[in-house]
Amino acid sequence: MNLPIALGVAWLWALLAFAVGRVVHRHATIDVFWGAGFLVIYLESLVVVHEGYASSRIGTGESFSNRLVVLIFVALWGLRLAIHLARRQRGAKEDTRYVVIMEGARGRRATLYALRKIYGLQGLFFWFVSMPLQWIAFHERVDALFVPGLCLVAIGVVVEATGDEQLRRFLADPANAGATLNRGLWRYTRHPNYFGDAVVWCGFYVVACSSGWGWLTILSPVAMVYLLTSLSGKPMLERKLIETRAGYDEYIATTGSFIPRPPRTHCLSSRNSPGGR
Repeated sequence: MNLPIALGVAWLWALLAFAVGRVVHRHATIDVFWGAGFLVIYLESLVVVHEGYASSRIGTGESFSNRLVVLIFVALWGLRLAIHLARRQRGAKEDTRYVVIMEGARGRRATLYALRKIYGLQGLFFWFVSMPLQWIAFHERVDALFVPGLCLVAIGVVVEATGDEQLRRFLADPANAGATLNRGLWRYTRHPNYFGDAVVWCGFYVVACSSGWGWLTILSPVAMVYLLTSLSGKPMLERKLIETRAGYDEYIATTGSFIPRPPRTHCLSSRNSPGGR
C-alpha cells in the first residue's frame, strides 16, 4: 500500500522544512515547503507504481500521458507557490501566525512543541490533502471528467497567481503602507489567493473522480477548504489585518469573505490590501 509510504515521505518533507527553518530562524519556512510537498508526494506515488507496488504501470500508453499531464499541473501550482512565498519571506520576520502558535509552548520545550504542533501536523495535512493525487497516480483509466478537472486547476492557478501578484505590487509601493487593497480581484473577495487555492484542489478532486472510485477522496478538498477558511488561513490572517490595515473593518463589511461577489453598494473609498497570504 502506498498510504504509509506517502505518510512517511510527507513527514520527512516536513522535517526538512524544520531543518531549514532552524537555519533561518523562522517556522514560516514550512509555507514555502507546502506547495512543493504535494509535488513530492505525487512523484513518490508514481515511483511506487513504477516499481511494481501496484498492478498498473506509468511507463506506457495513455495512462502515462494522463499522469504526465497531471504532473505538469501539480508542478505548475506547487512550484509557483513555493517560489512566490520564498521570495516574499526573504529577509522577513517570523509570520505572526507561527508566533501565536508558539505561544502555546508556555515554557515547555519549544523545539518538540514546534515539531508536534507545526511540522507534524503539516506533514499529516500533506498526506491527507494529497489523497486525490495519490489516487490519480494509481489508476490508469480516466473519463470525461479529466479535462474539466484540469480546467478547474488551471483557473485556480490563474486566480491564485493573479491575486498574489496584485498584492505583491501593492505592498511594494511605499505609498500603500498600512492601507487595504480593494482593487483587482481583491475588490470581489478578501482572499483571491486562498479562493484560487481551493479551486485548484477541487479541480484535482474532479480529476480523481475521473478514475473509478476517486470520489471517495472527497474529504481531502474539504480539509483544504477548511484549512483555508476556518483554521490557519483566513481567520488568523484577518485578526492581524484588522489591527494593522486602515479601513479593514469597512473592507470586511463590503467585500466577499471567500467566494468572489460584487462589492456591496457602500464600497470603500480608501485604497487598501490584506497583507498576508
